[in-house]
Amino acid sequence: MTEPLDPQEEPKLPQDAQGQDPQASQAEETGQEEGLGEIYQTPPDFQELKEAAEAMAQLIHSEVVGQRNISQLMLTAILADGHILLEGNPGVAKTLMGKLLAKSLDVSFGRIQFTPDLMPSDVLGTNIFHPERSAFDFHPGPIFAQVVLIDEINRAPAKTQAALFECMQENQVSIDGTSYALKRPFLVIATQNPIEQEGTYRLPEAQLDRFLFKINVGYPNLSEEEEILTRVQERKRNMSASFVEPLLNAEKIQRLQALIREVKAEPSLLKHIAEITHATRVNPNLMLGASPRASLAMLQAGKALAAIQGRDFLTPDDVHFVAFPILRHRVQLTPEREMEGAQPDQIIRQILDALEVPR
Repeated sequence: MTEPLDPQEEPKLPQDAQGQDPQASQAEETGQEEGLGEIYQTPPDFQELKEAAEAMAQLIHSEVVGQRNISQLMLTAILADGHILLEGNPGVAKTLMGKLLAKSLDVSFGRIQFTPDLMPSDVLGTNIFHPERSAFDFHPGPIFAQVVLIDEINRAPAKTQAALFECMQENQVSIDGTSYALKRPFLVIATQNPIEQEGTYRLPEAQLDRFLFKINVGYPNLSEEEEILTRVQERKRNMSASFVEPLLNAEKIQRLQALIREVKAEPSLLKHIAEITHATRVNPNLMLGASPRASLAMLQAGKALAAIQGRDFLTPDDVHFVAFPILRHRVQLTPEREMEGAQPDQIIRQILDALEVPR
């Protein structure tokens, strides 16, 4: 029997994303960052992206206490052109964070409450016959928005969940043999409750794989909960996303997404990403490893994370930070490890610690 795993540790953002570098203040005034033993000059385009990321993080934190890493991950997903799954117990502001992110973007927004009686046509739309013209007209469903918030995605049955496959992978909807393109950028933000089982339908692996990130939203600590109560006591309005002014429009989002491709990745880092994914397939604690899609996701999301920090190069810290939300829903523990109470993040951390980090 193997040794018990260490308690799960929450992954931390790279140092320059946390704003804790004691030498950072002077560098920020000149648009420079300290790194790799020399002064790094942030390219102008990346400086604009970094400022947008900071504004979005400030917006979310003005309404949501704690959850410091989540705003960075959500913006990273947008720039990496990926979808987000937020998982947490009821009442931890999953839906509010999704709304805040959506409202901060000047794009069309749709919200779908998944329920056991929801049909695929309720999501995708349907053809309606008009007898006076003897013709059908397609009436698009709520999925035809650029940001779609799906609340409690695991409450809908499998056939409704499967209706999202083509949308999330191909950015289109096919109805009665006709395909309709979804307007870009297109982002799905889904929430689910991990503990409630009655009236829910577990997402299949193929559906989970469509999400770039699975972000765990935990409870606030004692001081954060006190701050929540203080804010509610002092403010005259309830927490809401209706007041939010958009920070990015569709054209700018697509331009910034294209900018991500200019982030450099050394061959040694590409090899390191491949080693991480391969290690999940041969790890004795896992019965299902990650696919090549996970490797591509780590590369793209790592580049996006580097870019929102104002860098045009990828680092091992970027890769390791995004590895947790990318891999935790793509791997499966063996039954023995599940019975011992192990968590995917623990195995991912063991894999990262065992691999040699490129220099």
